Amino acid sequence: MTLARAASFRASVVALCTLFGFAAGALVVLTVLLVATGHDASVALSALVRGAFGSWYAITSATFVRMVPLGLAGLAVAIAFRAGLLNIGAEGQLLIGAAAAAATFALVGNSPPMLALPTIVCVGALAGGAWAAIAAWLRQRFGVLEVISTIMLNFVAKYLVGWLVRGPLQEPTRVNPQSTSLPAALHLPALIPDTQLHFGFVLLAALAVALWWWLRSTAAGFRLRAVGANPSAAASAGRINVARTTLAAFVLSGAIAGLAGSVEYTGVTYALYDNFSPGYGYTAIAVALLAGLHPLGVLATALLFGALEAGANAMQRDAGVPSVVVSVVEATLILLVVAAQRWQSRSLTGAGGAA
Repeated sequence: MTLARAASFRASVVALCTLFGFAAGALVVLTVLLVATGHDASVALSALVRGAFGSWYAITSATFVRMVPLGLAGLAVAIAFRAGLLNIGAEGQLLIGAAAAAATFALVGNSPPMLALPTIVCVGALAGGAWAAIAAWLRQRFGVLEVISTIMLNFVAKYLVGWLVRGPLQEPTRVNPQSTSLPAALHLPALIPDTQLHFGFVLLAALAVALWWWLRSTAAGFRLRAVGANPSAAASAGRINVARTTLAAFVLSGAIAGLAGSVEYTGVTYALYDNFSPGYGYTAIAVALLAGLHPLGVLATALLFGALEAGANAMQRDAGVPSVVVSVVEATLILLVVAAQRWQSRSLTGAGGAA
């Protein structure tokens, strides 16, 4: 047990050092881009840091607030990838979760807040799981690759939200393409007065710890990891139902992404509208990969990406640098992660062959 804990500690230290390395790499890439496009790198980087960490309000109401949906969606992607499922549909599952939350508010909005708010949040999570189950069924029934089905379902979810906010869920005046705004009584509670940081931050931290424990310490978590590592070996073991485990992992992943949507709806936007998500579900892929698919690592990488996105707005406002530059940095981070994993895989293969 002591050796196992020591190995786990060493792995955590290595992961943390790797994260700092990638963060430093992101700053280098950003600096190169700024210089190449003719911007003053020192001014732009100063604006980015101020926007992300320059004040208590920036940290709590910008960085941490963006960290929540990125972290929840990152956990969704990490769980699916750990099971060997390339779930690229966290964006669509998030949107469906938000849409289901808005529809639930239309039905139970007059109920006591202590009952209505948990119902709205939970229904969003259930809807995300149900949306992911569609891709799981297509995979198991017809052999449709989840990469294709989840990407297509993202577009379906996007246009479904567009139809809802111009049709059944549109606000009563029919002027704006959005749903009716949530009353203050149904907002997620604020964690810190006079900031936008909400209870979703606690949900994110608690869920990350719970998933880490579940994957590490339970039979169900072991089955998921075994199927992800080698489904053929898991099936031959005789006690692991690969199809059932795959379905459960897909639904769990979708439910977490749906939770991200309902938390964003009840904690930040308070209404459903077109372009509800600025791509949180897609950025979550980078969040999960950079964390090494580790639930606790997702907290750190979500903080990194939340800071980048919060700082990007300040950089555009104060230094005139388009915020899309940060998207280039995020894409570069993904390439660096994939390249590092590829190099590690080849190194291990070479070492095995030499032995």
